Amino acid sequence: MKQGPCSEEDCFSLLKQFEHVLESDPLIDEVGFIHPSQFIMLDEEASSSNVYQNEVQPNNGTSRKFWNKDHKLGISTDILVQLCKYAKHVFLLALDEYKCHGNISCSPCTPESEVMKHSQAVLLLSSDFGTAWNARKLILSKKDQLSAFTEELRLSGLILSNSPKSESTWSHRRWIIKMISQRFSTPQEIITKESELVESIGERSKMNYRAWYHRCWLVSYMEIEQVIQELNKSKRWAGLHVADSSCFHYRRRLMLKILESLYVKGGNAYDKSEARKIWKEELDWNKELVERYVGREALWLHRRFLSLNWIMYFACNDSDVSPEPGESIIINEEIAIFIDNEIQLLESSMTVPDTKFEDFQAQALHAAVYMLWLTKKMPELWRMLEEKLGTEKVKCVMSTIALERPSLLHHLVNV
Repeated sequence: MKQGPCSEEDCFSLLKQFEHVLESDPLIDEVGFIHPSQFIMLDEEASSSNVYQNEVQPNNGTSRKFWNKDHKLGISTDILVQLCKYAKHVFLLALDEYKCHGNISCSPCTPESEVMKHSQAVLLLSSDFGTAWNARKLILSKKDQLSAFTEELRLSGLILSNSPKSESTWSHRRWIIKMISQRFSTPQEIITKESELVESIGERSKMNYRAWYHRCWLVSYMEIEQVIQELNKSKRWAGLHVADSSCFHYRRRLMLKILESLYVKGGNAYDKSEARKIWKEELDWNKELVERYVGREALWLHRRFLSLNWIMYFACNDSDVSPEPGESIIINEEIAIFIDNEIQLLESSMTVPDTKFEDFQAQALHAAVYMLWLTKKMPELWRMLEEKLGTEKVKCVMSTIALERPSLLHHLVNV
């Protein structure tokens, strides 16, 4: 049965209950919105597993609205709108008080503590309420204790448990890390935990661009040893999610960091032979995935990056200077062997069995686009392609693209 609007007294009571739960269980690590009918089922499951329970009893005769057990918090969906509106109202009053009088107060509850308490409640209910995030930034920017910032990371992590694609929350985390870096230096364990957080959220929230963008941003704070560790750790996840281009984009960011480290002046440059080994292993692994998971565009896009940079930085010459973009590349023996292997991959991928399984058609298309893209980046390869395949097969490659993506063919040919 749908309930009518809460009185101000009821809303005040609900907000007080909510904030009391948050204060009484500082180890809450997950929050969610649940239908009132689910409370009994959750109680039964919690009782059967003997988990830690913090009962939230009804107040002033009202029905139960919060569920808090085993450091998990559930909020009844039938109070969300009214609770959020009232929490925003109380937060804005506290913010006005803080701006007018600063942190001066005759009562034990200072304006600053009231703003932090009410903004926490608001953001757990409405994660993209920018005014609340900005108020917290204003107060935190005046703090000089690392614990204040690590606690803010904990809060934003809790908010992400229910709103994993909240742009404001991810942006706030980046602000926190910047502040920590500027004031206390960046502990590598924080960066490691951030990376692990993104991966765990990626398991629950598929194709989460905002989370993976955050993980790519973290690379700028990593030492080269941590970059290598991240490359190894993310490999298994990428191999199990071959359709998710975000993870492969992250791997490309890590590998670019390795390339950058090759040209660091002084004695801190990364060993080029080790970088070469990493690149070769990634190319071989990518080929295995391309042949195993037919028709996955993300794998072919990753191969573009790997192939072009392999040629430019490792196969092109043994000097410490790589060709500039647009500069002509001299095809040496190693490049010729590499391109020959890529043409063989193209030929095998262009073979479409007599089946209606569309992934084989997609594989042929992606392979054709990949090779044509490579020839546009390196015009010297076109002659090799014609020599190895012959005119008829080259026409077949072009017609495959023209049939499926004519506008793309026009773009590639005329770039």
